[in-house]
Amino acid sequence: MDIEGVQRLCASFPGAVAHLRPPPMNILVYNLGDKTFAYFKTSEPERWRFSVRVTPDRFLELTDMPGVKPARFMARFHWITIVDVRRMPEAYLTELVTWSYRRALGSLSRKRQRELAGDMPGLEPVGRLPRR
Repeated sequence: MDIEGVQRLCASFPGAVAHLRPPPMNILVYNLGDKTFAYFKTSEPERWRFSVRVTPDRFLELTDMPGVKPARFMARFHWITIVDVRRMPEAYLTELVTWSYRRALGSLSRKRQRELAGDMPGLEPVGRLPRR
C-alpha cells in the first residue's frame, strides 16, 4: 500500500476527519472527534512517515522490525512510526490502522460510538487500556 492508499484508508472510517497542522508541527492528522488515530509527517527530513497507535505487545514487536521505530514524543503512549508504508504488508497495515481507529472510537461516549460504528462489522470499539 502506498501513501495515498493509507490516506484513503484513514479517511474511509466513519467520522474520520483529516486536519493539516501548519508549521512548526507539519503533520496531517486523522481524528475521530477529539482523538487522533493516525498521522503523517509532512515536512522534510521525515516527509510521509506514518504514525499509528498500537497495543503494548505490538509496540514491542513492531519496534524490533527494520523501518519501524517508536514515534517521537508519543512512544510512551504506544505510538509507532513506519518509515516507509510501502514496505509494510497491506493486510497488516490495515489491521494496525483499524485497531487504532477502534481505540479512538472506544474513548467516545457510547451514544457517539453507536452513531459512528452503526452496523459496520469489525468496528466495535476497543476499551481503554488499563492505567499503570
